[in-house]
This record gives sequence, C-alpha cells and structure tokens, in this order.
Amino acid sequence: MKENLKLKDLPKNERPRERLLRYGSKSLSNIELLAILLRTGSKSENILNLCGRIIEISGGLNGVLELSREELMQINGVGEAKVCQLLALSELFKRFKSFKSGDSYKITKPNDAAYLVMEEMRYLKQEYIKLIMLNTKNAVIKIKDIFIGSLNSSILHPREIFSEAIKNNSSSIIICHNHPSGDPLPSNEDINITKRIKECGKIIGIDLLDHIIIGDGVYISLKEKDMM
Repeated sequence: MKENLKLKDLPKNERPRERLLRYGSKSLSNIELLAILLRTGSKSENILNLCGRIIEISGGLNGVLELSREELMQINGVGEAKVCQLLALSELFKRFKSFKSGDSYKITKPNDAAYLVMEEMRYLKQEYIKLIMLNTKNAVIKIKDIFIGSLNSSILHPREIFSEAIKNNSSSIIICHNHPSGDPLPSNEDINITKRIKECGKIIGIDLLDHIIIGDGVYISLKEKDMM
C-alpha cells in the first residue's frame, strides 16, 4: 500500500521547513505554513496540494480556522489526526488573540474589551453573551458565557449577570455579545436590556461600564454611542 506523501518526499528546494530555516517564516505562503503543521499528505496528493485544497475549500485561512469538526471531516484527505491538529490550531489562535489565563489584562477603553473577545466571538453561528468581570483597577478577573441565544428581556434576567459578578467579587462589569450576521448595529432590544442592567447595577453597587456588540471584525460600544 502506498504511504502518505510527506514533506521529506518533496524535492529539497520545495520543502517548506527547509525554506523556513533558510529564508525565515515570513517568506512562506499560508499553504506552506499549514503544510509544516500538518506534515503529511494523503495517498493521492502531497501535503502542499492538500493544504492548498483545504484553504481553497475553506475560502481562505480565516475560513480554515472557522470550520467545525464535522466540516473538516468532510474534506477528502483530512482524517481524524489532521482534524485534531486544525482544531487545536484554531483554538490556540483564538486564545492568543484574546485573554490569556493568568495574565493581567486591564481595560481602559472600549477597544480593549472588544478585542479581548473579538477573535472568539466574531465567528460564532449563534448569539452568545459574555460577561467580563473587573476589579477596582479595571483588571479582568474572569470572563464567562452567561447566555446563549437572541437577547430578549423576557428570557435574560439581570440576576444571572449579577449573581456571577457577586460570586467573583467584581467591582464592575462589561457585557459583550455577538451578532452572527456580522453587523454589530444594536437593536432596540439590545439598548433596552442594557439600560435595565445598568439600573440594576446602580442598586447592587456593581457598575455596568459598557455593552460591546461584536460583528465580523468590527464592534459597536453602546457607551461610545451614548446608548446606555
């Protein structure tokens, strides 16, 4: 049975690893970088061709990082091992671009909060609400998913938000939620819920600093827009 075509089976001057060592990682294409990580091709094509096809099917490198396990498994030549490698790469990328556990991350402006969660939330296919909890110096204590689904004042209650904030000794909070459409323009419901939560925060003594709506690489701060 024919073995999978590996990087070492390619002509030496075409091997991405050797090119990286000689010319540096910046000289390599997305296909070559992905080939170094996945290492082996399939029985019918070498690793460069396979990686080129993966990127083409996904609509670019961002698309590769968005694919689910089920979607990756449907790509011919991508088995369980490569699915695990790609999913791990996607998760590492999201974590690197967002809050890293154990680090002190201070929020001083809406942009800090938005890009803390942007890479994780911009690709979600369903609406999520994340709660960013801060201490008295505006450093992040914890980030937690508190609700999944469209914002609706009859379903989302401030007690879910503030019980979590109280449990973590938060001085203030920021709410972030995504619009799967990619358009972060707030709805009337978004604005109404924000005002309701802000009023509850005043009573409890935990300030709602902002409500950030995440789109596809863009965001809107309700505080900046004077909507809360």
